[in-house]
Amino acid sequence: MNIACHCGQVKIKLSGEPVADLYCHCTDCQRIAGGGCVPYSVYPHAGVEVTEGKTFKWALKDNQRTRCAHCGTYLFGDPVGMGVHGISAYLLPPGVFKPQLHIMCKEALVPVKDELPHFAGFPASFGGSDEQVAW
Repeated sequence: MNIACHCGQVKIKLSGEPVADLYCHCTDCQRIAGGGCVPYSVYPHAGVEVTEGKTFKWALKDNQRTRCAHCGTYLFGDPVGMGVHGISAYLLPPGVFKPQLHIMCKEALVPVKDELPHFAGFPASFGGSDEQVAW
């Protein structure tokens, strides 16, 4: 699948299937997005290739983030030590993002009540404890 930033100058090729589609509620994501949570489609590093355009990288704390150098569209984040890119789900075609869980809910601004699991931190499959919050 091919996606692009909002101005179309950065093009990204996504290969294979995502590891997970999720919402992150950590304070870093809240700050970089200016919202309560960020939707991500998580792909292994090998499944993401910037094929065109200029990007710039920066970090709020530890996690490196990549944006379009022209329009500033947030493209993806790189959680330290996980070997994945969290692709901004806002860049995906309609209907492709299929959320499976919420992470970092212990830092959530407001409860999000839906049928998905809400992990306080990370699920065990991502190196966490599987502790959930009850909203």
